[in-house]
Amino acid sequence: MTEQVSIIGSGLSRFGRQPGVSGRQMAVEAITAAVADAGLTWPDIQVAVGGSDGSGLADTLVAELGFTGIPFTNVKNGCATGGSALFAAVNAVRSGAAEIALAVGFDKHPRGAFDPVPADWGLPEGYGSAGLMVTTQFFGAKIGRYMREHNISAATLAEVAAKAYRNGSRNPNAWRREPVSAEQIAAAEMVNDPLTKFMFCSPGEGGAAVVVASAAAVRRLGGRPVRLRAISHRTRRFGSFEVFSPAVQGTGEPTSVSADAAAAAFEQAGIGPSEIDVAQLQDTESGAEIMHMAECGFCVHGEQEEMIAAGATEIDGRLPINTDGGCIANGEPIGASGLRQVHEIVTQLRGAAGERQVPTGPRTGFTHVYGAPGISACTVLSV
Repeated sequence: MTEQVSIIGSGLSRFGRQPGVSGRQMAVEAITAAVADAGLTWPDIQVAVGGSDGSGLADTLVAELGFTGIPFTNVKNGCATGGSALFAAVNAVRSGAAEIALAVGFDKHPRGAFDPVPADWGLPEGYGSAGLMVTTQFFGAKIGRYMREHNISAATLAEVAAKAYRNGSRNPNAWRREPVSAEQIAAAEMVNDPLTKFMFCSPGEGGAAVVVASAAAVRRLGGRPVRLRAISHRTRRFGSFEVFSPAVQGTGEPTSVSADAAAAAFEQAGIGPSEIDVAQLQDTESGAEIMHMAECGFCVHGEQEEMIAAGATEIDGRLPINTDGGCIANGEPIGASGLRQVHEIVTQLRGAAGERQVPTGPRTGFTHVYGAPGISACTVLSV
């Protein structure tokens, strides 16, 4: 039988521009908060896993945290870095290598778009020269095709982004804390058709950390544990339509790594999407949230427009999505985003989300992160 693992602590730094504060400092802030939330101190942590896309090596954080000699492993897995770190920390507990483990993700990106190098992704230089490394172009192409296939309107893209800013305005850790109307979003400058500038997240800054523990440790420590019912991590299969490989193979629908990861998580948890009370879905741009609603099993393709118009994904709706504002309001510090999602679900399930608390007393939650070049990690949590 698989060892039951629970989240016993979670912590965040603020997200958004923080002049003079390094990514490492944000990571230490998040770790300190998570360890304190668990009622522990750093020497209680037996295994740690962490990652950052561009702000340094997570294992070197021991210089600030304390030289306790624990194994501390670095991961780097695009937007799934945080989810991958958690996956490894959970497996350390499941295997019996530790009773208490920590996952951390952090980043501090400069202003402007990401600037990936083709060779780092196994692609020829000509791929970059042709402009195919521009991620906004990929997202525009993918959601444009999806909208045509499933009758999704541009107005729905704007509504999803407006929800993100509304929710972010209720989140003291968010970067974007001013509501923006759907009308303003729709009328803003076009970046890549059909996506305007307010429909995208921005490369950002922040840190997030989670402490996980075995059932024996939970019994000993008490506190406010949230059960991790499932965690999955998948890479793309043949036929996927991804960042840096935007092509439809043959005549069928592209495969989806998000659908694969979500299905694996639900199978492991022993529940279905209809039993989830609150969800965090990757929203690199507002079209991504729409697509991931169906790919993760919360509706069939094409139903999103009706759901969103009916308010189903709002904080007081049937399936609240991205209650903390998601990537659109928080920005995208690559290493931190997946663990930020988990922190938000833990906060919601504990009933501690303040102004953005889902009012129906959620008992189950789901997180989903997706990134280049076709990776996804999902969790199912419950109290």
